[in-house]
Amino acid sequence: MGDKPIYKVIFLNQGQVYEVYARSVSQGGLFGFVEVEQLVFGERSTVVVDPSEEKIKAEFDNVRRTYLPMHSIVRIDEVDKQGASKISEVSGDKVTPFPVPIYTPGDSSS
Repeated sequence: MGDKPIYKVIFLNQGQVYEVYARSVSQGGLFGFVEVEQLVFGERSTVVVDPSEEKIKAEFDNVRRTYLPMHSIVRIDEVDKQGASKISEVSGDKVTPFPVPIYTPGDSSS
């Protein structure tokens, strides 16, 4: 592995699966959120341009840090090398589960 680890973060957002690469992933300061910093995108050194990577790159343009709800995270992997970031449709059934609360306040009637 290189000097700095690279993390592949897969998460759900509005019925789509996002796959991004970042240099830093942590619990963060906001309860219930995962902090993802220093997003890494492929270099434009090749002639072939991947439209899905361009779309996700444009969406996160000028974003230094993003906070993802814990319940939307599918997987976080530390990888040896960076792949292509992408957005894809959820395969299988087309029903997106409604997010459940992480913590529910206690019953105040007692």
